[in-house]
Amino acid sequence: MAVANTMVGTQARGGVERAERRFFLYMALAMATVIVGGFAFNLAMGRSTFSVPLVYHLHAVVYLAWIALYVAQNALIATNRVTLHRRVGALAILWVPLMVALGLAIMVTSLRRTGGPFFFDQNEFLVSNTLLLCCFAVMVFVALQCRRYTGWHRRLMLTAMSILTGPGLGRLLPMPLMMPHAWRIMMVITLIFPIIGMIADRRRLGYVHPAWFWGVGAIIAVQTIADVIAYSDAGVALTEYVIDGSAGAERPMHAFLPPGPGP
Repeated sequence: MAVANTMVGTQARGGVERAERRFFLYMALAMATVIVGGFAFNLAMGRSTFSVPLVYHLHAVVYLAWIALYVAQNALIATNRVTLHRRVGALAILWVPLMVALGLAIMVTSLRRTGGPFFFDQNEFLVSNTLLLCCFAVMVFVALQCRRYTGWHRRLMLTAMSILTGPGLGRLLPMPLMMPHAWRIMMVITLIFPIIGMIADRRRLGYVHPAWFWGVGAIIAVQTIADVIAYSDAGVALTEYVIDGSAGAERPMHAFLPPGPGP
């Protein structure tokens, strides 16, 4: 009887693990669709073009490669190819610093070239982007450090990935209608992905894994710190320094609606 109970318990745990692996694969595909879909929609609507400086193309290639890597890693786990998953995962150690470097480069280029998205305050765009990008990198490396604890590893990776959905969502949502709180609204919406994870945990496991609270808490804390810095005298001065002498300095620092076409 004890052996039978043990076998039943092992089968039940195996079923939960398989369901969890499928869930994280589906979430990876959903986030990838939001990011790629947002940029594709922008291109289809004529709001973006391939005629941009080289840094834009480098940024796109590196970030698309990361999205593909994240989806592939979840697919490998879902199909039980754990050894290959671990080998491929080593790429993140080199890829994430490259993402941070190109993320910062594209942000500064956007601010100086066009003033950044008009529906964001420039100081908020600069400081929040910088700190959240660093938050993404730190969370990924923490997830890699605790990869032996799969519950923590996969949940922190998903929460880190949710940060990257912001640019995709920003191209799908009516951001001008959300001014002057467009940035904060967008950030709250990105948290839908880990919140879905919490709900799934509750239904599948009967409790919410603490990794979700640490990950979401880190994002909220970083965004709060970013707001304090961005709207301080130092944050405004830094933004002015970054855009000084560029076309981006010609627009207001606060979010604004550009003038429409003339009659």
